[in-house]
Amino acid sequence: MTDRPLIFGEMLHDRFPDGREILGGAPFNVAWHLQGFGAAPLLVSRIGSDRAGERALEAMDAWGLETTAIEIDPERPTGSVVVDLGGGEPRYAIDPDQAYGHIEAALPAATRTPSLLYHGTLALWSSPSRGAWADLRRRFASPVFVDVNLRAPWWNPALAEALLGRATWAKLSLEELDRLAVGGAPPAARAGDLCRRHGLRHVIVTLGDGGAMAVDADGAAVTVAATIPDRIVDTVGAGDAFAAVMILGELAGWGLPIAIARASAVAGAVCGLRGATTVEHRFYEPFLEEWGK
Repeated sequence: MTDRPLIFGEMLHDRFPDGREILGGAPFNVAWHLQGFGAAPLLVSRIGSDRAGERALEAMDAWGLETTAIEIDPERPTGSVVVDLGGGEPRYAIDPDQAYGHIEAALPAATRTPSLLYHGTLALWSSPSRGAWADLRRRFASPVFVDVNLRAPWWNPALAEALLGRATWAKLSLEELDRLAVGGAPPAARAGDLCRRHGLRHVIVTLGDGGAMAVDADGAAVTVAATIPDRIVDTVGAGDAFAAVMILGELAGWGLPIAIARASAVAGAVCGLRGATTVEHRFYEPFLEEWGK
C-alpha cells in the first residue's frame, strides 16, 4: 500500500427514532472502516465548536483516526441528520447550513500526495466545501473515488454529472443509478453507459439484497451476491463499508472480483450492527485474518 487515502466530506451525528445519536456521514464512516482495517486515512472535514463536535474528536482519538485536518467552525453547528428506518431502507432529514458545508481544507504544504481521493456528494452541495474540494483536486493528481449519496433536496443532476466527470471510480445504489441513468435498459447496460459518458474506470452499483456489480465502459460486469447476516439490525452505513473495502482493494491491488466479494462480506456484517460503525476491533479481525491467508 502506498501513501494514505484522503477522505473528504461530512462528519455528523445520525439521530435515530429511539433517541440514539451515532457518529456518521458517508466520508466519516468510510474513514472509520479504513482505520479499522489499518489504512490510516486522513479525514478532511469540519465540525462545530460544540459538545457534539467534542464528542466526534474524542471518538476519533480513541479509534486512532488522525484529527489534524478536522476544522472547527465558530459559528455553525456540527452536522446532524434525523434517520427514518421505516420501509426497510433508511431515509434522512438534513438541516441546512451545518459546519461540514464550509470545509476549507487548508492542509500543510508538506502534506504528501494521497494514494486516492474520496468524496461523497452531500458536503459538496455547499459552495464553500465544493471550492475546497476543487482546490484539493488541483493540488493532488490522485485518482478519485466518488461515493454518490443523493439526499433530496441536497443535490441536482448538474452537480452529480460534474462530480462524475472528474472521478476515476463511482459507487452508487440502484436507486441512484435510476436517477442518473434513466431508460429501459438493464442496470448493467445503464451503468456501462454512465461509465463511458464520464470516462470512468468502473461504476460500482450496490443492489441491496441483490448484491452488487462493477461495470466497465464496455459493459462488462463483475457481480457478487449479497452477504446476509444471521440477524439484520439495520442497513445504515452498509454502502459506506462497501466503499471502504473497494478502496482497500484498489490500494492493495486485489483485483476487482476479490475486492467486490470482500466488500460484500463486510457490508453484510455491518447490517448486523446498530448503526454504521463499531468501536470493536474484533469486528475487523476475522476479515484481516482471512484476507491475509
